[in-house]
Amino acid sequence: MSKKSNYIVGLDIGTTKICCIIGEVIDDEKIDIIGLGQYPSKGLRKGVVVNIDSTVESIKNAVEEAELMAGCEIDSVYVGIAGGHINSLNSHGIIAAKGREINQKDVDRVIEAAKAIAIPLDREVIHVLPQEYIVDNQDGIKTPLGMAGVRLEAKVHIVTAAVTSAQNIVKCVNKAGLGVSDIVLEQLASSESVLSQDERELGVAMIDIGGGTSDLAIFYQGAIKHTSVLTIAGAQMTNDIAIGLRTPNAEAEKIKHSFGCAYSPLIAEGDNIEVPSVGGRDARTVPRQILSEIIEARTREMFELLDHEINESGYREIISSGVVLTGGVASMHGMAELAEDVFQSPVRIGTPIGLGGLIDVVNNPMYATCTGLIQYGSKRVKTGPVRELQGRNLFDKIFSRMKDWADEFF
Repeated sequence: MSKKSNYIVGLDIGTTKICCIIGEVIDDEKIDIIGLGQYPSKGLRKGVVVNIDSTVESIKNAVEEAELMAGCEIDSVYVGIAGGHINSLNSHGIIAAKGREINQKDVDRVIEAAKAIAIPLDREVIHVLPQEYIVDNQDGIKTPLGMAGVRLEAKVHIVTAAVTSAQNIVKCVNKAGLGVSDIVLEQLASSESVLSQDERELGVAMIDIGGGTSDLAIFYQGAIKHTSVLTIAGAQMTNDIAIGLRTPNAEAEKIKHSFGCAYSPLIAEGDNIEVPSVGGRDARTVPRQILSEIIEARTREMFELLDHEINESGYREIISSGVVLTGGVASMHGMAELAEDVFQSPVRIGTPIGLGGLIDVVNNPMYATCTGLIQYGSKRVKTGPVRELQGRNLFDKIFSRMKDWADEFF
């Protein structure tokens, strides 16, 4: 198998499936999808690793399948992280610029100043995402490099995660024989794949509905303004179907995929489905309307909680482009109609855009995070060297900080 440096790999470690997609960067701009592998996920619950060995096994199987399709060997991946432990906040940093014009060191210092907030020892910073810079009270600046000014301010969005959850994900990937180029917040990755630049500028709320979590990200003027994670998603819908129709969980999952509809007015009268029973009893015929009502109740609750989150964030008035739904559950029939009813905004289903190669294979909302990880990775490769993560503990952080100081003074 060939081994090339221009391969970028996304690994989406989800609650229901583990997906690995290999992208090849063509002439610095275009990314071709050349390999896809997926395998049922057995060691996660609500986006958090609960069984290391099962997760490692699932990762190996998904990666092998992708390598086989692509005909290449991979050694490092960009990994998505989600879960109820993810927290985020907006912060503000101010410094005095040292020279006559603002250089990269000034930008790095103002970001460090914005990062200087009290974070508990059991949490670590995953992302510091600049929203805008302010030079001598002139706001709305995207890149202040080269500008004249004496006072530089930065508004940033900081995402933190539980140290142990992040370490367990890295540990699983390392045990599967791979390095971790970076850990990326899942909704940030999905946004790279499904949102247009116009939507980011005008204001948009993106909701990624997976198996274990529903992830919200709000963008405005090209920057991320708010993120949040809700631990209600596809797995809860499957569980509701299993209880409501008295059928095994595996069968409930199949019924959800084949006949699920999130908006009951779309179901025709007299439409019936066959439901397998528990314990070897005979299968029953049930009106599809009942299945739809079960799914709609849970989905409406989830959308109402997300709607409340958007209102609480204070960004309700800026999402002019409406709502974009993505993730595996978003492809269910009636999802957009129910979302429009709850959010009272235009809604569309987001599928991966801006890719080449096997695009017909990944043209589904369920692959949004994985393809987004590749697009995120390709941007990172352009901007600078990629850091390899192993344990990501406090000693590593202190050592790298001391090394930065040494580079600055000597």
